[in-house]
Amino acid sequence: MIRVLLVDDQALIRAGFKALLDAEDGVEVVGEAGDGSQGLALAERHLPDVALVDIQMPVMDGIEATRRIAADPRLAATRVVILTNYGLDRYVFDALRAGASGFLLKDTDPAELVQAIRVAARGDALLSPAVTRTLISEYVSRPPDALPTAALEQLTNREREVVALVAHGLTNEEIAAHMVISPFTAKTHVSRAMTKLGARDRAQLVVFAYESGLVVPRGSAKPR
Repeated sequence: MIRVLLVDDQALIRAGFKALLDAEDGVEVVGEAGDGSQGLALAERHLPDVALVDIQMPVMDGIEATRRIAADPRLAATRVVILTNYGLDRYVFDALRAGASGFLLKDTDPAELVQAIRVAARGDALLSPAVTRTLISEYVSRPPDALPTAALEQLTNREREVVALVAHGLTNEEIAAHMVISPFTAKTHVSRAMTKLGARDRAQLVVFAYESGLVVPRGSAKPR
């Protein structure tokens, strides 16, 4: 059973999502909150698998709520998916930096919403290659606080290659085909890289890859 927490200050949005998710087998809405502070309290109480969190809310916004969830060891298994009306605005990348696993538009097709929750629950990032490229070109190429390249020294050459491929939006199966290894080996490399870098999920690997200079957007300077 996938346990979902809804955090949005619009009651109609919460009601619509709850009705949709409650009708799905294997999905349960365990709580609803109208602001980030309430959402954090409910997350600590219910330990959801996935928290759908709006960005702009009163009392505590979605970015701060995401940051606190990501920093809480008790919520290490909780994946935050950001809800937004605005698409790829600067808040989305701020949320990814804070620890979100991905994002969804509020007008997402119902079937896509349910699939996204299942993807997030199993630990995968909700970042398609197209979305990744847009984030890179708009935000990641101009990080406010670049990570030290020394962090790369923790990774083996294979792990660096895998992280770079993750940053380009490849799945484990696609990474395996590209590197001529098994999907299991690709998954192992991804998991080890995440452990060494303290990344919660693949979305955090994407952020790391570009902020550290491991991967550089087209038209940018060469890696430091």
